[in-house]
Amino acid sequence: MKLNYRVVIFVAAAIFGLALSAPSLLNLEKGSKITLGLDLQGGLHMLLGVDTDEAIKSKIKSLASSIKYAAEDEELIIDEFKVRDGKISFELLDKDDMPKMDEILKKIEGIAVQKEGLKYTVSLTPQEIESVKKYAITQAVDTIRNRLDQFGLAEPTVAKQGADKILVEVPGIKTPEQEQRIRELIAKAAHLQLMAIDEERAARVDRMTPAEAAKYGDVILQDAQNPNRKYLVKEIPILDGSMLTDARVAFDQNNQPVINFSLNSQGAQIFGDFTGKNVGKRLAVVLDNKVYSAPVIRERIGGGSGQISGGFSVKEAHDVAIALRSGALLAPVFMEEKRSVGPSLGADSIKASMIALITGFLAVVVFMVFYYGIAGAIADVALIVNLFLILAVMALFGATLTLPGMAGIVLTVGMAVDANVIINERIRELLYEGKSVAKAIEQGYANAFSAILDANITTLIAAVVLYAYGTGPIKGFAITMSIGILASMLTAILGTHGIWEMVQHKIDKRGLNKWFGVKLEGGK
Repeated sequence: MKLNYRVVIFVAAAIFGLALSAPSLLNLEKGSKITLGLDLQGGLHMLLGVDTDEAIKSKIKSLASSIKYAAEDEELIIDEFKVRDGKISFELLDKDDMPKMDEILKKIEGIAVQKEGLKYTVSLTPQEIESVKKYAITQAVDTIRNRLDQFGLAEPTVAKQGADKILVEVPGIKTPEQEQRIRELIAKAAHLQLMAIDEERAARVDRMTPAEAAKYGDVILQDAQNPNRKYLVKEIPILDGSMLTDARVAFDQNNQPVINFSLNSQGAQIFGDFTGKNVGKRLAVVLDNKVYSAPVIRERIGGGSGQISGGFSVKEAHDVAIALRSGALLAPVFMEEKRSVGPSLGADSIKASMIALITGFLAVVVFMVFYYGIAGAIADVALIVNLFLILAVMALFGATLTLPGMAGIVLTVGMAVDANVIINERIRELLYEGKSVAKAIEQGYANAFSAILDANITTLIAAVVLYAYGTGPIKGFAITMSIGILASMLTAILGTHGIWEMVQHKIDKRGLNKWFGVKLEGGK
């Protein structure tokens, strides 16, 4: 009996599979484990609605900010700059500035411009409004998924459902505290704005109504820590979170958590220009329409970075930083349906799936030994190693096992043994033709390889497409099937071939029935 490279690889794969699947199978504390999906371990199921009208308002404000900055950059004198009822209105004071303003507006796509003398009214076109609404939903899906991924949750399901709904499933959420934190993280708009304080009227903010503030192009915002404290800020922000590139938790000189943020090149330029022109005035750092700080500008701030401080706890600062990094929600989301899936459903699902898996596995094992003899037993060894490899690879990459995923494993059992059925049949055909055992094994594997490879590649392509375009459970099915196909190529072709090379010298033609289930006339 002589070792060969195929057996060495097969044994190494078996050890790898056993070692990495053990923590999941034995529920050990140490080691990588397979994460169970919502349908197996329970968790949180939510259906969210999206307020797309707010996305339109946000778009208009961002557009107004861009127009105002461009006008100031070109040194155009404008008056009565306001945002009302989804429209931006302003008036030029110098007729000679009209060509420059027209050029600025021409560069902006998706807007309709009306002129009446020196007065301009800018609004979004119907096509742009529809586009903004659609994008708000798509962006909400991506943003929520990014937030949950950065939070460290394994394989949450976030998918668009219908025209304007979002399905969110988060496995492993078991306590009300966990649920509340997830809900807050998902729903947080994380809309960062840097806004100028109206220093001229700021002292009268407590006696001013929102309607009176609006006359001056201002809005009244509350302090994040003290609701009784108010700020009067210019309605058009200096810049917003769309220009933010990063946000990280840090600690100030008092060891209190703060959030340091960075801006892109455009944001850095706007921020630097504004702070340079407004030394001695205050700048409000606004997050979700609450003022977290309003420091006095001491000097021009270059480099495109800033800080948000506001009495955060470490946990709150961490969650806000995640929300900022993943991007602000263009439109607020609201809960339409929520239900907790209990772990009892998971236990029932696991039990039923395990019964199906074990029953199917045992049936295959018994059939292979009964029909192919020792060749069937060798195929069964490869099948067992294949199962361990699937579990090991899933644990290694932290993949989530769902109920469809378990169905994929059951399907893989049948597909894996199918390769050995093809090989064994080719070997039997050659033995019936009178070939020697060694030649029958070698040619049997050679003849079967192309058929097995073609079948597995086409199935693997289908699995990849399912993973690319599927969601949640479909992805789970595709993952287990893909891993199973690749593992079966290693175990069913390479591994069993190596075993036959080791033992073929022991096979006597008179014992072919025992080895391959072959009955030759006259024992030949």
